[in-house]
Amino acid sequence: MASAQTRTSATITGDGIAESLTGRPGDAARGRALVVDRTTTCILCHSGPFPELRFQGDLAPNLAGAGSRWTIPQLRLRLVDASKFNPDTIMPSYYRMDGLTWVGRNWQGKPILDAEQIEDIVAYLATLRD
Repeated sequence: MASAQTRTSATITGDGIAESLTGRPGDAARGRALVVDRTTTCILCHSGPFPELRFQGDLAPNLAGAGSRWTIPQLRLRLVDASKFNPDTIMPSYYRMDGLTWVGRNWQGKPILDAEQIEDIVAYLATLRD
């Protein structure tokens, strides 16, 4: 997935990250593909408007309506570092690498998702409106 070389800094302002990590909007179609990928991302813990998928997660909130509940900056921060909203969250920090204690061997020294993947997922989640 991601490499340390593709990582850019993220500035938290209030309850979100206002600026795109890549300087441009993500691609919602690629974002949807990432959201439903069972190897590393959202569908493992979340359910959502994915009628074709069996066995969706039930550990975290349903993603249906995510774009209505949260702004793009809030969605971005949730992916970068959900612990900013809930220090006890079980959601991985998909982009942050510092200060983590339980990191699998395959993910040490690199983020789970690169900046483009974060932006793609944000673009898709923003389309999920009530």
